[in-house]
Amino acid sequence: MDHSEAIATQRDVMPPTRRSLYPPIEPFNRFRMSVSGGHELYVEECGTRGARPVVVLHGGPGGGCSPGMRRFFDPEAWHIILFDQRGCGRSRPHASVTRNTTWDLVEDIEAIRRRLGIEEWTVFGGSWGATLALIYAETHPRRVSEMILRGIFLMTERELDWFYRGGAGAFWPDLWEQFERPIPEEERGDLIGAYHKRLMGGDLALQTECARVWARWEGATATLRTDETQTPGYAAASYARAFARIECHYFKNRGFLAEDGQILRDIGRIRDIPGVIVQGRYDMICPPVSAFELHQAWPASELKVVGDAGHALSEPGIASELVKATDAARSRAIAAE
Repeated sequence: MDHSEAIATQRDVMPPTRRSLYPPIEPFNRFRMSVSGGHELYVEECGTRGARPVVVLHGGPGGGCSPGMRRFFDPEAWHIILFDQRGCGRSRPHASVTRNTTWDLVEDIEAIRRRLGIEEWTVFGGSWGATLALIYAETHPRRVSEMILRGIFLMTERELDWFYRGGAGAFWPDLWEQFERPIPEEERGDLIGAYHKRLMGGDLALQTECARVWARWEGATATLRTDETQTPGYAAASYARAFARIECHYFKNRGFLAEDGQILRDIGRIRDIPGVIVQGRYDMICPPVSAFELHQAWPASELKVVGDAGHALSEPGIASELVKATDAARSRAIAAE
């Protein structure tokens, strides 16, 4: 790629060339699937059976999938597989961190692929879903035809320090003060560790309250334009417990990776797998430097920086670029037939 192409690839994507989501659809199949460690996954299939398969990896960890995630794909052209990762959404046991690691999730993805008889598929994921997509692809590169990723998080100390040691808090000092408030000053040097102690403790009321504060901090900083007249609300207790417990469990254990920077270390395993990276310029949760470094290290990737967006999947510019990416993948598949 010459210099002019590199500039074009990284230029901020701005309106008015925006695509809308596809209309809401319902799954044509839902099932539960037993996996290792006593976990049971909720899985759904949407779109068209036998069409181009795509597996959707939700964020968090612990976020669960939602009906809106089905709408990024032309339902006539895609066989869309969504599932709730261990311990969250409709998977069981709820909020469980037992036998819940990155490597368990990688094997769960493979178990779903085998059950559905799919040889290879597109992998679509954002935030933690992008992290998991990259780790899955590096572990099973022959099973991935392409990747569409959003809001890049590489599970590094730098990224965790940014969001949980005051980097993002410099932009949201009022919300950061609320996030620190439940933790005594002497424990604030390690907020992940301090929250982990409370989220895994036996006091259910304290666990739930801390879970809501944890979820609120992330939710309130996810979008570029926050309504300053509204005070961000607390997440529902059941959602917050699963989200906060599982996410904190993963972050406390640094994603269960062998070393810091492991994803970029192993990027050569997927160097020839094509991919699109969609990144909000003002992403306060996953700053764009990680997307830029991933793009530089991954020759087959294309980087789309959305100039008027933060982190959230729901932001119009982010959603538009993701729909464009899935439509382009569909068109390439048709042309190759």
